[in-house]
Amino acid sequence: MPRALYLDHNATTPLRPVARDAVVAALEVTGNPSSVHRFGREARRVVEEARFAVAELAGVDPSSVVFTSGATEANWAALSGAAVTRRLVSAIEHPSVLAAEGCVPVPVTRAGVIDLEALDRLLAAEPGPALVSVMAANNETGVIQPVAEVAAIAQGHRAMLHCDAVQAAGRLPLAPITGQAALVSLSAHKLGGPRGVGALIVGGDARWRPTLRGGGQELRRRAGTEAVALIAGFGAAARAATNDLDQAGRLCVLRDRMEDAVLTDCADAVVHGRGSPRLANTACISMPGVAAETQVMAFDLAGIAVSAGAACSSGKVAASQVLMAMGVPEDQASTAIRVSLGGQTKPDDIDRFVDEWRTIRARAGQPAFAAA
Repeated sequence: MPRALYLDHNATTPLRPVARDAVVAALEVTGNPSSVHRFGREARRVVEEARFAVAELAGVDPSSVVFTSGATEANWAALSGAAVTRRLVSAIEHPSVLAAEGCVPVPVTRAGVIDLEALDRLLAAEPGPALVSVMAANNETGVIQPVAEVAAIAQGHRAMLHCDAVQAAGRLPLAPITGQAALVSLSAHKLGGPRGVGALIVGGDARWRPTLRGGGQELRRRAGTEAVALIAGFGAAARAATNDLDQAGRLCVLRDRMEDAVLTDCADAVVHGRGSPRLANTACISMPGVAAETQVMAFDLAGIAVSAGAACSSGKVAASQVLMAMGVPEDQASTAIRVSLGGQTKPDDIDRFVDEWRTIRARAGQPAFAAA
């Protein structure tokens, strides 16, 4: 069995040892953080130390951090709780944003960037309070969105801005994002924390009301007893992630080396978003004539974990809706995989991926392989 090689960090990043240790230690804390006795105060201390760490990573005051069960809840709470009559969201957002009731999609350019002129027109078309939602960086292509420009347009129409910064955390400075957006979503497991915990950053002037009520937790902004152990792991990962920005240059070199090798090997291959500013760790590559699902399975058999654009409930892989929104032809969108590097990715790992990519492409014309 070949050595396992993990190149799917945008889906989830392996748990950091410091986060694991924090979770285990917090599991030994008995009290409910809402209790006033010493056991409760100890649990509250764990939660508040983690809140401070997340706030420090985000460049915000700790009082603005609301812990959630993950980014999906944070996104849903942001869009559902905003005191607005219209919600305009970029066409390449996460499904938890696109599925929000009454959302109006804003088109993106072929470069994978939100169409700022279209956003301006849509905001001007109707009066009334509005919310604009745009992610900091796309999870499939890695394309970084012009948050400052979006914020300026939103402000010009007195609209609020929500930013899904899940992929940006630990990869881009967050203060410029949280300084522009009234609401910001984060997730622990994208930066080496445990799965099942995230946060919504709520700015002091945000016109927002809690959507999960029934208790006084999180300053009455999210009811339910806090998941102390998971929050502790989130805090530990957030502290460690402040050092990850130094990895960007190294990962960019590795990503470009991988993309250059693929494009040299196959002139018809396409790297989506290559001409736009991108996360240093992310590549979205179409292999002509080979379905994304086939590629993912072939790489998995070779011990390499990558992902494809969109997984549907049947377990099959559909053409990426992100790429389709960018105007990518369906035959290209359905042959695209995402390769996302991490802090432990080495040059030898890139060479191994490229070798396997060439092998899969060479086998593509064989009937048995094509039917896989």
